[in-house]
Amino acid sequence: MGINWLKYSAPQAFYPLAGKLIPWFSILAALAIAVGLYIGLLVAPTDFQQGESYRIIFVHVPAAWMSMFLYVVMAVWAGFGMGLNARLSFMMAQAIAPTGAMFTFLALLTGAMWGKPTWGAWWVWDARLTSELILLFQYAGVMLLRTSIDDLRRADRASGVFALVGVVNVPIIYFSVKWWNTLHQGASVSMSGGSKMAATMLTAMLVMTFGFWMYSIAVILSRSRCVILEREQLLSWNKSASVPEPVEAR
Repeated sequence: MGINWLKYSAPQAFYPLAGKLIPWFSILAALAIAVGLYIGLLVAPTDFQQGESYRIIFVHVPAAWMSMFLYVVMAVWAGFGMGLNARLSFMMAQAIAPTGAMFTFLALLTGAMWGKPTWGAWWVWDARLTSELILLFQYAGVMLLRTSIDDLRRADRASGVFALVGVVNVPIIYFSVKWWNTLHQGASVSMSGGSKMAATMLTAMLVMTFGFWMYSIAVILSRSRCVILEREQLLSWNKSASVPEPVEAR
């Protein structure tokens, strides 16, 4: 008999499953990030134009990819929540937002560290950088909307609509270097053009991306368990609070 995956759509069933998966994804994340950093920092050759400073891309590029990818995943979960009225979907969207914001901030920080020796400035109002900064504000908006509204259903729908509308910024970030004349260099890896990087560099970047992906899953599953406990306890408290206390016989 096959596994009935549909039962895990209930928060009570998903909670123990997430707890079992977290250690495995954590181990994969630690191993992949360690291997990726080793290859990127110690094995990959020095870039003939940027020298050693280019090595920041082994953190910067995977972080930027994850910032966009997680936003889309968050919006998809929010869309499922609104379309199917599924509590777990809203909980997953809530759990993804802080991790996506962290990767967006990491991409901006490492981009500034890369930009200083490359462009001579920590920050420029480049199309790619500006749209990535807007993405950080979008993550912040999703989280602030959720915390500023007391009613859970209204908070879920308001933050979900905001997340879905904000998806339009993701293709802007990705295609900004093609649509506008920007300082940011074009993509070194693309689906159509393949890779312009040395094999060792590409390997390090892909391994780091895999490590960040595994890390994201582990952290999101862990945070989703916290969200489930918080929201289910609050729901139980609200239900019990709405039941009138029995009147003692006099």
